[in-house]
Amino acid sequence: MSDPVPSLRLRRLAVPIYGPNLLIAVGMGAVVPLIALSALDLGASVTQAAIIVGLIGFGQLVGDLPAGSLVQRFGEKRVLLVACTVEAAALLVASRTESLAVLSASVFVVGLTSAVFGLARHAYLSEAVTLAFRARAMSLLGGTFRIGGFIGPFVGAFLIEQYSFEATYAFAAGTSLAGGLLSLALPELRAAGPTVAVPEKRSMWSVLVAHRRVLATLGAGVLFVMIARASRTAIIPLWAAHQGLDATTTSLIFGVAAGVDMLLFYPGGAIMDRFGRMWVALPAMLVMGAGFLLLPLSGTALAIGSVACLMGLGNGISSGIVLTLGADVAPDEGRRQFLGGWRLCGDLGGIAGPGLISLVSLVFPLGAAAIALGLITWFGAAWLAKWVPVYDPAREPREKAPV
Repeated sequence: MSDPVPSLRLRRLAVPIYGPNLLIAVGMGAVVPLIALSALDLGASVTQAAIIVGLIGFGQLVGDLPAGSLVQRFGEKRVLLVACTVEAAALLVASRTESLAVLSASVFVVGLTSAVFGLARHAYLSEAVTLAFRARAMSLLGGTFRIGGFIGPFVGAFLIEQYSFEATYAFAAGTSLAGGLLSLALPELRAAGPTVAVPEKRSMWSVLVAHRRVLATLGAGVLFVMIARASRTAIIPLWAAHQGLDATTTSLIFGVAAGVDMLLFYPGGAIMDRFGRMWVALPAMLVMGAGFLLLPLSGTALAIGSVACLMGLGNGISSGIVLTLGADVAPDEGRRQFLGGWRLCGDLGGIAGPGLISLVSLVFPLGAAAIALGLITWFGAAWLAKWVPVYDPAREPREKAPV
């Protein structure tokens, strides 16, 4: 492992590391619940709307492997600024279009830029934080998205009520630009230790082949985690619309669920650091699976909101689990290339979940898709129970750094 950044330096890096995540998360929290609704307003069916929502995950999937090469070649600051600028442009296009094809392309581009942004932050913290505090640092990173996800839907509901859908997309574009500019304040990590300054010579594919076993076992586990997370985001607004709820009510449900979601992100990281990753991974998947199975039984705003809060509880305690597991198994040599493959495993789940909703809803009611997702999530819990302990460094004795 590379030398960790001193704790004082980490405190100084808190704003440029976590600040852009928070800004972008607020904007995306306002927009994401509206993507399916925008598609429905443009004449899409429930199946088509689910596919369009899934294009965010598909864009991330396509962008994961190139993202590692881009960050390695051009550096974090330039890549982050360009990614945030392109994301802002895509959101503005989505706000003005009357074409499903253009909306789909814009959502796909947002996914591409998210892949670049996410990999750069993940790789940076993987190198900068000591093992004793790794899960907490990663949970805080995931927690900033949850805080933004809590604030964003309320902002979206206000903007929809007072202005329009277009104003909400424009707001998200502004937060993306602000996040890119704030990323320019991020100092170079190579000052922390000599290992970071050495360019990675190995090719992407050689790194992935060398670590194919961990990607096929633990990586498959994070695929199930991301299926649950992405499906939760897609199916709740679709189910709410299916039950006749309007866009404002749907945004409020998202906001309340996000409030529950963000309550446990730091305790979850502390549990992982102290007791091991399994103490978070298994309960989170069991709870989210139960939420999917209960969703078809909900028919009112209160009932749907209650199920959304239950799923938010499971999702919240698992904040940072995918980032932490990736940092645990990432090699020093070829770290960015490996994390590109690792994030590819997770993002496969990001498109598989909404895709499953689309396929099942072609033949069966939407509630059948929720039941299928619940069973898949519980299978993922069993898979994680087998493989997380194999690779969990938190189970090994290690020196505890002072708080």
